[in-house]
Amino acid sequence: MVRIGFLGVAHLHADAYVGNLRAAGAEVVGVHDRDPVRARSWGARFGVPVHEDVDSLLAASLDAVVVCSETAHHAALVERAAASGCAVLCEKPLGVGAADSARIVAACHRAGVPLMTAFPVRFSPAVRSLRALLDSGGLGALRAFSGTNQSVMPTRERAWFADPVLAGGGAMMDHIVHLADVFCWLLDAVPEQVYAVGNRIVHSDVVPVETSGLVLLDFPGGVFASIDCSWNRPLDYPTWGGIGLSAVGDGGTVEVDAMRQRLTRFGGGQSFGWTPWGVDINQLMIDEFLDAVREQREPAVTGRDGLVATTVALAALESVASGAPVPWPDV
Repeated sequence: MVRIGFLGVAHLHADAYVGNLRAAGAEVVGVHDRDPVRARSWGARFGVPVHEDVDSLLAASLDAVVVCSETAHHAALVERAAASGCAVLCEKPLGVGAADSARIVAACHRAGVPLMTAFPVRFSPAVRSLRALLDSGGLGALRAFSGTNQSVMPTRERAWFADPVLAGGGAMMDHIVHLADVFCWLLDAVPEQVYAVGNRIVHSDVVPVETSGLVLLDFPGGVFASIDCSWNRPLDYPTWGGIGLSAVGDGGTVEVDAMRQRLTRFGGGQSFGWTPWGVDINQLMIDEFLDAVREQREPAVTGRDGLVATTVALAALESVASGAPVPWPDV
């Protein structure tokens, strides 16, 4: 049985991952968070022993860790986990900057431990079907992608998402990476340049970070892509967000809604809501991570993939600041 610990539970995905890990047969050994009150509350809620310091948790014969801290603390936690021999599943984006994102990948490579970036959208059956269609040439020559990752501003769950120091930005850092990863994976390529515009017209009186953005990516061979990465849903929207994309080729177009499986609920404690059903892409991601840990192999979504997607987000923020396209850096 894989023994696993949580380093940080600031990210709301930790609440889902603990159940996914147990469903996959892993033992959740403990949790450490730099906020002891948060650690005790989370530990009590999910029945996980709390460790007051990182070393105590890492000494508990762990096979792997899940890093769900604030983004600014990812690098330091991953370095300590990797040095102790633990495989790592790290939340996205990898870091708040290029240097700490590269540190994460380097630390796991140096220690020889698996590193997986938390990109569950890669495991969506709809997205994988699109990959198979593109690989078979079913759309003819590919011309363009467009994608949307729009949501409620996540401060209703975690205020730190709108802290530029802890999160590295706002909606653009939060939402570019999922679709950037999917597009790079579908094309087996990185963009040649990134151009973006952003603003904080929505919620400008509440947060200091960008709340809306539009990103344009130029890929080799003339393929281009766009990403709408905005926190533009009303605060009482039934769900935290959704991801959709379309692919355009000479032979046709495909529309994908990666989050469409849901029931509409009226009443029952809330006036209106959505209840998800069907495939849990978080579970598929966790299953792959645990298989990689057991087999001591590289996972299907790597740290390098996380570095590439984070670099897209950072280049987009640079483009917003300069008003000009940003050439792809050497990463």
